[in-house]
Amino acid sequence: MSVVLRNVRPWGAQATDVMLDGGAIAGMGAALPAPPGATEVAGRGRILLPSFSDVHVHLDSTRLGLPFRPHTGSPGVWNMMLNDRQNWRNAEATIAERATLTLGAMIERGTTRVRSYAQVDVDAGLERLEAVLAAKQEHRDRADVDIISFPQAGLLREAGSPEVLEEALKLGADVVGGIDPCALDRDPVRHLDIVFGLAEKYGVPIDIHLHEPGQLGLFSAELILERTKALGMQGLVTISHGYGLAELPAGQLQDLVDRMGALDVSMATVAPAGAPLPLQQLVAAGVRVGLGQDGQRDYWSPYGNADMLDRTWQLAFTSKFRADQLIEHCVAVATVGGAAVLDPQAPRLGSVADRPGLAVGDPAHLVLVSGDSVTAAVMDRLPDRTVIHRGTVVADNLALV
Repeated sequence: MSVVLRNVRPWGAQATDVMLDGGAIAGMGAALPAPPGATEVAGRGRILLPSFSDVHVHLDSTRLGLPFRPHTGSPGVWNMMLNDRQNWRNAEATIAERATLTLGAMIERGTTRVRSYAQVDVDAGLERLEAVLAAKQEHRDRADVDIISFPQAGLLREAGSPEVLEEALKLGADVVGGIDPCALDRDPVRHLDIVFGLAEKYGVPIDIHLHEPGQLGLFSAELILERTKALGMQGLVTISHGYGLAELPAGQLQDLVDRMGALDVSMATVAPAGAPLPLQQLVAAGVRVGLGQDGQRDYWSPYGNADMLDRTWQLAFTSKFRADQLIEHCVAVATVGGAAVLDPQAPRLGSVADRPGLAVGDPAHLVLVSGDSVTAAVMDRLPDRTVIHRGTVVADNLALV
């Protein structure tokens, strides 16, 4: 069935009508005639954007919708993992219920493309993966969800960890994960042997958490790039976080960024406090960059609210951006940038001024937001949003205004 969006402003430009058909944008222009049986959506002058792509979220640990609890974690990835391990089974709702609720809230706020982690280890087994698979199934017509088989506890510290990581891929995980090959497992060669070996065996992409600082992070990143090149996995590897990269001397950073662009290794950021990723440098080198919310009010952190527009504001703020073009670039990263991380064949950002995703023929994954301009929409983050997935309206929050 066709859908006609009336009086919308693509990327904040002049108002027009937009025709959707067959899950794609089929036409644009003033006063488009509606085909028989078409659904008409009142845009009311709102801004039309590609829908958000959350490329780094932990649906298996969310506590959104549950009573707020004090933060009990202590610093360090291993310590935080142990804190989560001590608490996640005692929540007031099952993981499947929590993941399903949070994914639904994300969709209502404009996210229709998701890459979620599911922790698999010798403690949780496949229980957390099965819960995220259930949430994905529940919202299968409202969002596209890829699931990462994620070894949060590492692969070498506990016997049996590689085996459960592989079992998750057999069960239906779409991506194989890794984490801090040096700092956590302290044997980057064996860690990457396992991760890249499983990716080759099952024909899946790779997503590696990299919390490691400075030169240690650079060392791990270089090993990841070497494996990517040696195995011909260009376009199939993502480095998430990459906190230490922003701490590198200018020459080292530029060399690394150039190599990432040449090997088509993408990045996912959660816009953390501290030194921000060099977004302008990354886009200039052709590196695909996406945004995510990370954990959402879970046992790791009290932050997160299922709203990628909020996280886009955070990306602009932590990047110290004030110019409209740069703030709009953050929106582009959060939408089509993330879509390109999920699908290397999707349209990419070629510069900070690039605003793809709303041309005839592009997929109809869209969101309408309120605001005088794109920058104003980021600053105000109003709840009046209409969300479209594969050309169908899947959420309309007008009632919340």
